Amino acid sequence: MVFSSPVPAAQRLPVTVLTGYLGAGKTTLLNRILTHEHGLKVAVIVNEFGEVGIDNQLVVEADEEIFEMNNGCICCTVRGDLIRIIGNLMKRRDRFDHLVIETTGLADPAPVIQTFFVDEDLRDQLRLDAVVTLVDLKHVAQHWDAEEVQEQLAFADVLVLNKVDLVNDVERQAIERRVRAINPVARLLTSQNAEVPIQELLGVEAFELERALSLDPGFLTEDHDHEHDDAVGSLALVEERPMDLEKLGCWLSDLVAEQGPDLFRMKGIIQLQGEDRRYVFQAVHMLLDGDFDRLWKPVERRRTEFVIIGRNLDQEALRAGFAACVA
Repeated sequence: MVFSSPVPAAQRLPVTVLTGYLGAGKTTLLNRILTHEHGLKVAVIVNEFGEVGIDNQLVVEADEEIFEMNNGCICCTVRGDLIRIIGNLMKRRDRFDHLVIETTGLADPAPVIQTFFVDEDLRDQLRLDAVVTLVDLKHVAQHWDAEEVQEQLAFADVLVLNKVDLVNDVERQAIERRVRAINPVARLLTSQNAEVPIQELLGVEAFELERALSLDPGFLTEDHDHEHDDAVGSLALVEERPMDLEKLGCWLSDLVAEQGPDLFRMKGIIQLQGEDRRYVFQAVHMLLDGDFDRLWKPVERRRTEFVIIGRNLDQEALRAGFAACVA
């Protein structure tokens, strides 16, 4: 099913979803966001406020589950429904300009991401800016096979490889290669003690495929080495000829009906037959979102660029299905 909002993206509140396995450094990063004087008014939603350990002297105002900080940031706890707490927070919309939502270390981030597609009110008020995943460089090798780790890597738009001080260059490069095989489009950052410039995480519009392409324009045409047998992987599809939107829609609908749970993320910039605007598409599991974007620029190479990240991908069948959508 395809969802889109009539409200322009620029008018909706940007949201960053923060994820990462247990011990990766999410709490440290949240503390930096909430307490540092970075000049941004950020609202943060966490699962348990007590885990964050904010110094009470920094709290200016507090009610049952919303805490306001002396640097203008706001912190909330999710004790119940995420949609409800966001609704309460949006009553204070004039007090902040970015929202960060932390998922638990054992959580699949998909349900949180899907919230912004499915709930009509939220869809018109919020836009997903990026999914940021922290990776514990020192211990991730012990958890490669954990489904939660592979899903968190697969859903990421920005990957923060944390604890870089605890590994050597050879170990770090090996992890980077393995991460890249699962997710070739995410932006890679390294950090010690989760020290990452806030502007690298917030307001980056990394949920768009175009950002990934601008960072690594070759990734769609390169053959990425799959040196291991992780079930989760990626496939990049490029087509110079215009596509047929109806054929593409039918193929994608059939695809998610058959394989939806195994398709983590799909992103694409589509060149359509007889259309001077780009069609931008993205999906999370079985939820599809597509809409016309800006006009193609005269200097741009018009072509379709499409990425699929998921589990047990039949690359030959996917390439054939995609090719059948050419106009």
